[in-house]
Amino acid sequence: MPHVSAGSFSARAKRAITAIPFGRVATYGQIAACAGNHRAARQVAWLLHAASEKEALPWHRVIGGRGSISLPRGGGFEEQRALLQGEGVRVDEAGRIELARYLCNLRPDAPGGEAAL
Repeated sequence: MPHVSAGSFSARAKRAITAIPFGRVATYGQIAACAGNHRAARQVAWLLHAASEKEALPWHRVIGGRGSISLPRGGGFEEQRALLQGEGVRVDEAGRIELARYLCNLRPDAPGGEAAL
């Protein structure tokens, strides 16, 4: 069983999100696993929706498990794509990101889901 740091799922997920380095991405599922529940990817999406602005979370670095932006066009897609591109992440017109190149290796067994590159 992986080590999970103290605090609520939300607090652990927020720590994992803030651990994603500039120019890298993580998936909703990775964040959920780091927070202690690998099946809670949707909960991570809701958390980002509710808290990313007021807590200055780097929400744009969290993407879908298949390696693409999950937000719809006209509903955040363009902003997320522009923010990622501003960090040097290559995002194609469909919102796909090359996971082999840009995926951050978050460690669910590390306190707070720290990043390991």
